[in-house]
Amino acid sequence: MKIKNIKINSYGNLKNKEINFENNLNIIYGKNESGKSTLLNYIKNIFYGISKNKNGKEISDYEKYTPWTGEEFSGKIKYELDDGKSFEVYRDFNKKNFKLFNENLEDISDQFKIVKKDGNQFFYEQTGVDENTYLSTIMSPQQEIILDTQSQNALLQKIANLAGTGDDKVSFQKAIERLNKKQVEEVGTNRTQDRPLNALQKRMKEIEFVLKGEFLTNDDKQNLQTKKEELENNLINEKNKNNAIRQLNMLTQKNQINLEKNKLKIKIKNENEEKIKKLNEEKNNLLKNNLNNSEKNKKIINNNLQKNKLNKKIKINYFIFLIFFILLIILNIFNFIFIKNKIINYILFSFIPIELILFFIYYLKNKKIKNKLNKELLEKEFEEKINNQKIKEKINLINEQINLLENEVEKQKNEILETEKEIDEKRDELIKNIQKENPNMDFSKILDLQEPDEVQKELEKSNEMIAAYGIKLNGLEYEEKEISNKLEEIISLKEEYENLKEQLEIIQEKNKYINITKELLEKAYEKMKNSVTPKFTRNLSELIEKISGGKYKKITIHEQKGIIVELENGEYVSANLLSTGTIDELYLSLRLAMLDEISKEKMPIILDEPFAYFDDERLENSLLFLNEKSTEHQIILFTCTEREKQILDKLNIKYNLIEI
Repeated sequence: MKIKNIKINSYGNLKNKEINFENNLNIIYGKNESGKSTLLNYIKNIFYGISKNKNGKEISDYEKYTPWTGEEFSGKIKYELDDGKSFEVYRDFNKKNFKLFNENLEDISDQFKIVKKDGNQFFYEQTGVDENTYLSTIMSPQQEIILDTQSQNALLQKIANLAGTGDDKVSFQKAIERLNKKQVEEVGTNRTQDRPLNALQKRMKEIEFVLKGEFLTNDDKQNLQTKKEELENNLINEKNKNNAIRQLNMLTQKNQINLEKNKLKIKIKNENEEKIKKLNEEKNNLLKNNLNNSEKNKKIINNNLQKNKLNKKIKINYFIFLIFFILLIILNIFNFIFIKNKIINYILFSFIPIELILFFIYYLKNKKIKNKLNKELLEKEFEEKINNQKIKEKINLINEQINLLENEVEKQKNEILETEKEIDEKRDELIKNIQKENPNMDFSKILDLQEPDEVQKELEKSNEMIAAYGIKLNGLEYEEKEISNKLEEIISLKEEYENLKEQLEIIQEKNKYINITKELLEKAYEKMKNSVTPKFTRNLSELIEKISGGKYKKITIHEQKGIIVELENGEYVSANLLSTGTIDELYLSLRLAMLDEISKEKMPIILDEPFAYFDDERLENSLLFLNEKSTEHQIILFTCTEREKQILDKLNIKYNLIEI
């Protein structure tokens, strides 16, 4: 593969830049900060895309190379594969707009696989080189080459890694150690306690213990639901009953008012009836008194009659007195005439004045009695007449009062009956409505209640029942909430258990993959040691001999001791005893030795300041080797000095000089 042309619209500090490359040796010359490293990254990003992830850096490539002044963040590269086919890659880094054109300028971007994370895989499919391999072998950034003496061990480790695993960032031993550590930390074993595997298994056992009570909890919920439904039905029935009692209570209260009115009317009626009774009694008494008075009058009359008889008797007595007086006179006369007895005359004559006196006295007395009797009789008759008149008037008045009271009583009776009828009708109507609203409920005991106090007591009792049902329902709802929470917790625990199960499967899968990886790594490492590594070490030995001018001829990679180098005198020494320049030679040699193994294409060799620690002799040997290598691989060498140019000119080696 050969890079033919690079066009940069804007990338970092490079703007409107176009560079043409030759197939063999290309020298890109520029002072520090001139944009060499930027160009190096541009080549990588044009092939593999630019990332917004920092990937351990302080700033991502996207942030680092985005133009500040708003120019078009894009560019193009033209390259040719070993089969002679040419391609052009265009990228707009802002829009992630990628296009790949063939030599007929046809867009063939959709002919290659696209990976979500890494984008279009055209370059990998064409060359077999992924980005990591590209950075490990083809391109040698400056920070990977220019190392001080303190970094020699790190560089030697990279060489050993590259020789042992094919990647300078991967050490087999460290990989195994990291895999073991990863296995312990991210998975765990039966011996560990607080690792993910242990935590998952422990938590799953805890959840399994809780889930054993799921059926009991469901039974509790079902029983609770049954109780709740029963209580709710009871509460509904009690509320219906309470509503019926309230209606009955309201009606009873209204009826009570009417009954109180009726009671008052009954009381008034009774009082009126009592008045009628008293008036009748009074009338009867008047009649009775009148009758008694009549009897008295009769007696008086009888007495008067007796007195009249007495008067008659008196008259008779008067007559007797008169006869006796006449006889006495006659006797006196007879005696005076015939007998002429003076004594008898004197006796008889003496009786005359006595009789007259007695008669007079008797007369006066009888006359007085008679007058008195007549007067009494007249008075009694008058009194009786007056009394009869008064009694009659009183009786008439009493009769009027009785009539009025009887009418009032009759009216009150009708009103009382009407009120009682209305009460009964309203009660019957209420009972029908209640029974209609609650056809399945028996309220007969309640509806039989008549007294407001009884209804009120029943209402209070019903209110207490409703309150009690409410309290019980609240309690059941609380229990239901607790059970629901518990069931939700169980559901959550089930979900958690399933998640844990998935995590466990993932961890077990990870553990499986780690074990497989370790196994494959061990197999690959064994294969590398037995087949690839010897080949690498031979190639490496040949390369280092050429680059070092025959100073170092043989290099061995030892598993425990690391890199062993044979000196000119035949002595073997550890590579960490060598100079920084020699280690750089080793690292460069190893990269070059791997080029033919990583790709089906003859990939370009891109080097950024690779000879910083090389003296002129090493540099000359290295340039001679690179010139030789450029017949197969395109060489792109970045440098900030003129040493390479001077030596190439001295050696009369043709090269393409590009100044930035």
